[in-house]
Amino acid sequence: MKHSYFALLVMCFLSTLMQSQWSREEGKGYYKLSTWYLEANQHYTDTGEIDPNATRIQFNVNFYGEYGISNNLTAIAYVPFFSRTLQNDIFSATTQELIIPGEAVNGIGDIDLGLQYGLLQKENFVLAAVLIAGLPTGNDSGGSDGSYQTGDGEFNQYIRITAGMPFQLGSLQGYGKGFFGFNNRTQDFSDELRGGVEFGSNLFKGFWLASRLELVESLQNGSRNAQNTQGSIFANNVEFLSLGFQASYYLTNKIGLSVDFATALSGKIIYAAPSFSAGVFLDVK
Repeated sequence: MKHSYFALLVMCFLSTLMQSQWSREEGKGYYKLSTWYLEANQHYTDTGEIDPNATRIQFNVNFYGEYGISNNLTAIAYVPFFSRTLQNDIFSATTQELIIPGEAVNGIGDIDLGLQYGLLQKENFVLAAVLIAGLPTGNDSGGSDGSYQTGDGEFNQYIRITAGMPFQLGSLQGYGKGFFGFNNRTQDFSDELRGGVEFGSNLFKGFWLASRLELVESLQNGSRNAQNTQGSIFANNVEFLSLGFQASYYLTNKIGLSVDFATALSGKIIYAAPSFSAGVFLDVK
């Protein structure tokens, strides 16, 4: 069976999008190479309860980039060029005999390409529209039972409106941003509504801390089976409330390091476990 990989991609993409505050100036850009890791032995069911599952691990190596085509138009790319999904060996609790051997699948993940257009860009307020196309470049049916995915097998189109503003409290610089979007999905997956808020601040020279809260709600209008036998997030009708944090430090004016943490505070048909990410970035201003 084929099941949705989109929720896992969202959790990986959330921390990366924290860097996307305003449209890039023409010829300027932001580029990041990072790794992302999630290990889970429990998940949220379709009723929001937490149930155990065989330990699954997802590891990605990703490239994220933004480039200013013009002062109002920014190109966006997210490329998980290496994705590994695996399950640990399962042993009998009484005899310690091997019941199910572990398995792993490697490949490329689903690529996201998009455009951000600045609808209104003032010194103290920004309004932008973003269109993201999710390409089904990953493997949606890997492994012996078809549940080892690096992609979801569907082409989705996600459009959102983002409004943001900078602020300053004494010597503390920061920004706030809110967004709302609609994700149109193919291959009998349900469409989704997504919204959230994000805040970031420059705590001291070169160090930024950001937090993000995002809600994903399924419209329940797809016909694909809701979940697989593992109860993992590779499913239709995924819903969650996610909280994420990112710390970034500029080693120079352009080069820096970042670490990320994200987790689902509640959800349906999604792993009940945190994810972690670390990367290096180039910010050409």
